[in-house]
Amino acid sequence: MDEDEPAGDLPRGKARHVGGHDTAEQLTRAIVLHPDTKARQTRRLPEHGLAEAVSLAGALPGLNVVWAEVVRLPKAQPGTLFGSGKLAEMSARIKADEIDLVLVDGVVSPVQQRNLEKEWGVKLLDRTSLILEIFADRARTREGVLQVELAALSYQRSRLVRAWTHLERQRGGFGFVGGPGETQIESDRRAIDDQVVKLKRQLEQVVKTRELHRASRAKVPFPIVALVGYTNAGKSTLFNRLTGADVLAKDMLFATLDPTMRGVTLPSGQKVILSDTVGFISDLPTQLVAAFRATLEEVLSADLILHVRDISHPETGEQAADVAEILSSLGVAAETPQFEVWNKLDLVDPAAREALLAQAAQRRGVYALSALTGEGLDTLLAAVGKALDEERSTAVLQLPFSEGRRRAWLHERGLITEEREGDEAWSVTVRWTARQEARYRAL
Repeated sequence: MDEDEPAGDLPRGKARHVGGHDTAEQLTRAIVLHPDTKARQTRRLPEHGLAEAVSLAGALPGLNVVWAEVVRLPKAQPGTLFGSGKLAEMSARIKADEIDLVLVDGVVSPVQQRNLEKEWGVKLLDRTSLILEIFADRARTREGVLQVELAALSYQRSRLVRAWTHLERQRGGFGFVGGPGETQIESDRRAIDDQVVKLKRQLEQVVKTRELHRASRAKVPFPIVALVGYTNAGKSTLFNRLTGADVLAKDMLFATLDPTMRGVTLPSGQKVILSDTVGFISDLPTQLVAAFRATLEEVLSADLILHVRDISHPETGEQAADVAEILSSLGVAAETPQFEVWNKLDLVDPAAREALLAQAAQRRGVYALSALTGEGLDTLLAAVGKALDEERSTAVLQLPFSEGRRRAWLHERGLITEEREGDEAWSVTVRWTARQEARYRAL
C-alpha cells in the first residue's frame, strides 16, 4: 500500500437518537468467536483465549464488541469452518444484533472467509489479519510502518485464490488487507511482488541508518538492558518508571510497537541503555515474526534481558512459555543473562501475595515488584547493577574475508567500535566483556 493511498474506512453503524439529537454512531459493531477444536494444539484454556481475543479487538480503535463466545467444534468444516447448525444460529444472531464485523480468533482459510462472509453478510477478520490491523494502526516510526506493510503484503499474497471476483462483496477488514478478483489474480500478484521489492529497498536504507546509530552507541560502551515479555505485561510502565520517559503505557494489548531506547543511571552510578520492545503474543503471525526481527535486534545484542511477566494474570505461566519460545526462535543465546520480573504485584490477591513473594525470594534471578507503585524496584536495580558490573576490555581482531559470520556476530551485538577494510581482511576494534569474548571464541 503506497503511503499516499488512503486506508479503508471502518464500517459504520447506524444513526442513533441520543439526548434528543440524531448522531451518527461511529463504532463498528463486532463479535468475537473463539473456535475450540480438538485438533487445536494450545496450552491455554479456551475461555482465556477468548478473553485475549476480546482484548485484541479492544486494541483497535472504533470497535464495539457486542458479544463474544467460545464455539465448540468437534471438527472444523473445510468450506465454512462451522457446521450448518452453528452457521444458521450465528446468522440469526448477527442479523438481530446488526453486527458489522466478525472476528474469528484462529486461522480462517480464504475459501472459509469468502463463504462465511457470503452466508452472514458481514466482513470477517481472522486472528492474523486483526493483529496486522492493530500493528498498522500503531506503527509510528518509518521502519515500523514499512515492516507492517511488508508483513501485510506477505499475508495478502497468500490470500490470492481464484475464489474471488470483483463483483462480489469486498472481503476482510478495514481496507488494509484487501481482496482480489479472479481476473485480477496474476496482475495483483505481480503488483504485490513489485511493492515488496520496493519496500525491502526502503527498509535496507532504514536499517543502515539504525546500524549507524548502534555503532555510535558502541563507541560509548554502555550495557544494553532489554525489556521483553508478553503483550500488556507492563513493560512500558516499567520503562517509564525507570527512565522518566513518556512512552504510551495503557492497559491494552500492543500499546507499544516501535522500539524505544533511553539511558538510565543505576543507583550505583553505572549507566545502561534500556530498550522497550513490542510485546509478544501466542500464535504471533509468521509474517510479523520475520518482519519485526530487525526491531528486536537490540534484544539479540543485549547484555541483560528482563523478562517482564504479569504475575497477576491467570495464565502467566503459559505466557512465559510463549515468550521463551519466541526468544529461542529469534536466536537469542541461551547464555545471555535473564532476570524474571514478576510485575503487577499490586494486582495480586492479598491472600496469595506473601506466598508469591516467598517463592520469588527462593528463586535465583526472580524479582517481584509493581512498576505502577514502585514497590520492589530498588532490589531489581541493585541486581541489574551487580549483573552488569563486568570489566570490559578492548581488542583488535584481524578477520579474513572468509570469516563473515564472525564479523556479523560482532555487529549484531554492537561490540565493534571501529572497523577498517584491508586487502585480505577486516581489522576490527571490539570492546567486550570476558563472557562475550568467550562466546565469540566458541563460535
